Amino acid sequence: MARSIPFPNVESCPSTERQNDTVVADMDGTLLIGRSSFPYFALLAFEVGGILRLVFLLLLSPLAGILYYLVSESAGIRVLIFATFAGMRVSDIESVARAVLPKFYSSDLHPESWRVFSWCGKRCVLTANPRIMVEAFLKDFLGADLVLGTEVLTWRGRATGFVKEPGVLVGMNKANALKAAFGEKVPEIGLGDRHTDFPFMSLCKEGYIVPPKPEVKAVTIDKLPKPIIFHDGRLVQKPSPFMALLTILWIPVGFLLSCLRIAAGSLLPMSFVYYAFWALGVRVTVKGTPPPPVKKSSGQSGVLFICSHRTLLDPIFLSTALGRPIPAVTYSVSRLSEIISPIKTVRLTRDRAADAAMIKKLLQEGDLAICPEGTTCREPFLLRFSSLFAELTDELVPVAMVNRMSMFHGTTARGWKGMDPFYFFMNPSPAYEVTFLNKLPSELTCGAGKSSHEVANYIQRVIAATLSYECTNYTRKDKYRVLAGNDGTVVEKSGLNPNQVMGC
Repeated sequence: MARSIPFPNVESCPSTERQNDTVVADMDGTLLIGRSSFPYFALLAFEVGGILRLVFLLLLSPLAGILYYLVSESAGIRVLIFATFAGMRVSDIESVARAVLPKFYSSDLHPESWRVFSWCGKRCVLTANPRIMVEAFLKDFLGADLVLGTEVLTWRGRATGFVKEPGVLVGMNKANALKAAFGEKVPEIGLGDRHTDFPFMSLCKEGYIVPPKPEVKAVTIDKLPKPIIFHDGRLVQKPSPFMALLTILWIPVGFLLSCLRIAAGSLLPMSFVYYAFWALGVRVTVKGTPPPPVKKSSGQSGVLFICSHRTLLDPIFLSTALGRPIPAVTYSVSRLSEIISPIKTVRLTRDRAADAAMIKKLLQEGDLAICPEGTTCREPFLLRFSSLFAELTDELVPVAMVNRMSMFHGTTARGWKGMDPFYFFMNPSPAYEVTFLNKLPSELTCGAGKSSHEVANYIQRVIAATLSYECTNYTRKDKYRVLAGNDGTVVEKSGLNPNQVMGC
């Protein structure tokens, strides 16, 4: 016999004139469309513990499912928490919760729940998920004032995998947590999606149920309180149990394929790399008309290619599109990336005068590539362009770079950047699109009286318009403060704090 539902549908909840009301909402299946928290535990397991931790979680997930559905929600969730958290540093968990999970949570926001939640003046989330795992997203991106979740037991800065009393917040534990937080005050609205939410919903003046509708479309990015411009993590897709299994099985094969692709790019003449990539499943699309190479005998300065920055492989795919190696100046790359790079890479020193002299010298030798954003951005935004390049030459060719990855991201702010090219080439069929735009007219250069900032901003707008991206004033420091908790400064001496050593 079907269990009766004593609460009306959330669609019947009026959301106007709720500025003075308090809403208390569950998370999985309520604020989020998905009713399972496994994908987010899997993301945390992989990003902190790697493939072995993900394997461990996947092996224990059948047990978690059996306990969840046949014994109690609490028992099943305890297994997921133990498999994911046991032994992890608290700082690593907090880092992933801040830099990785918000991108995936925000793509699954329930439109009706968000309509009610966003209109209320005070917002509280009551969830069985570990608080440390969800609090950053709920407070920073959804504007939650209070997050009540399961508390994970820690010891000497590491999670034990066990939970603190009173245990997992389900059923009456949720109701008791709500009473402890609000005291005599009664929240106006309670939102839940299952019978174990009924106890806390009954404590609210109004209770509304969110029925399971997997086909409902998530809230679009433009309706979120603030856009997610920066995010980290290696996985492109949210790992359902099947996707997690597929990822585990693919990684050994993908790594061997990645090594083969990197070897082809590094060892073959650049004129053959395009065809080798095509044979190995890497798609390179070239648009526009690139300028011919400058003859050294002519005495002309080389062309400076101004590229949007998607991965550290941008200059390599630029060279692939041109069929000739183009040296690149970079803020920093790992030593391994320098060793396997098929093109010359020159590090910038952060000393404006020294960098300007070096770039001028390289341009006298031929063409050169530079990514003036200074760091990569995954979303359809362009970061602020450094204006130094505009002061050094009038031979400027904007290049719009865009890539496609189906399984792994080829960039990281928190991890070891030496693995970036390997992860990119581990995708089954990675793709790059290189669009050469018209050379900057002489009347728009510094030689014609334009300031370097005007030139840099103009090129940023031209590339953004080509890609249908949005220009921003964000910088490298903004990105690393969000994702890594530092300003992205690269420290050369090995004896310094590794948390301060970050790549571009």
